[in-house]
Amino acid sequence: MLSRLCTILLAGVFTLPISAADLVIGQVAPLTGSIATTGQRMVLGAKIWFDHINEQGGINGVKIRQVVRDDGYVVDKTVEETKKLVTDEHTLALIGFAGTANIGELLNQKILQDAGIALVAPYTGGAPLRTPYNPSIFHIRAGYADEAEHMVKQLTTLGNDRIGVIYQDDAFGKSGLEGVKAALNRRKLQPVMAVSYPRNTDQVQLAVSAMLNIHPTAIIMVAVNKPAAAFAKAYRDEGGAAQLMNISVVDATELVKLAGIDAVRGLGISQVVPYPYTPTLPVVKEFQTLLKQFGEGAEPSYTAFEEFIGAKVLTEALTRAGNNPTRAKVNAALESLSRYDVGGFRVDFSKNNRFGSRFVEVTVIGADGRLMK
Repeated sequence: MLSRLCTILLAGVFTLPISAADLVIGQVAPLTGSIATTGQRMVLGAKIWFDHINEQGGINGVKIRQVVRDDGYVVDKTVEETKKLVTDEHTLALIGFAGTANIGELLNQKILQDAGIALVAPYTGGAPLRTPYNPSIFHIRAGYADEAEHMVKQLTTLGNDRIGVIYQDDAFGKSGLEGVKAALNRRKLQPVMAVSYPRNTDQVQLAVSAMLNIHPTAIIMVAVNKPAAAFAKAYRDEGGAAQLMNISVVDATELVKLAGIDAVRGLGISQVVPYPYTPTLPVVKEFQTLLKQFGEGAEPSYTAFEEFIGAKVLTEALTRAGNNPTRAKVNAALESLSRYDVGGFRVDFSKNNRFGSRFVEVTVIGADGRLMK
């Protein structure tokens, strides 16, 4: 289904004419490249909510237009495609970009700031996007430092004090590494080994060899799907026995598909939104219902659910912005979302706060390949 969605997006959404009567929401996502599945799920999560809103008549009687551009997870392409979106005077807000380095370059070039446009629900918890404070970005997920603290706390509580780290050699990976180091330091510990792999590759053999030589009791991976799967498979195939954990940006289904269940059974994954597979919360039930209606057969995923929540937050802001919304009005409306409940999950923004949630929990890949809480 996801490949079909990608084909539709690449063939159609990019070329649709933009009407001044539409509420245009721009999204740059990695629909191709090393994290294409992640990007496709990001787009899907926002799409099903926007489709639902449009079926109900839109926002204040006006339909939403989700305009999607592909960046292939390449920083320069993210910048290029974002410039195209924000120079269109009808684009009111942005949603769900991926990559700490990618979004960081938008900040370096002041593209969001100069355009006066908000980016809602970026799919990253990187510290460089949070410190120093940046008013253009509205985060609905906890930061990587929050995730690292939660994972380290769980591991050390279980007696693991020899913790290794493998991380992507870019701003994303280094941000996660610093979070792990800080969490360990609070417990008077340090990583027994920290080793990187090149961005946009699955070249992890050096990391595998290093961890096999040092014998950690646990390994925290700050990695995306393909390299995380490659590491887990090679490490297990060569006899590695440490507890494996990964930061929230991986998808369990993809890890099982890429590495095989024997390599990833028992692997822990930190999560920054509630469990999307069982409708215990109103927002989860709503997500599952609309996914069946508008998702073309897609299965639930954390990635799609996260951007679904982001889309709900953004449409509430569009509603509060009134009949003639502007970028400035949308930004102000987002700031007004104090303790906003999307259906059992709360987002809390204010004039001086852009960190909407610090929710973190750890899930584990079970024997059948499914995530367990």
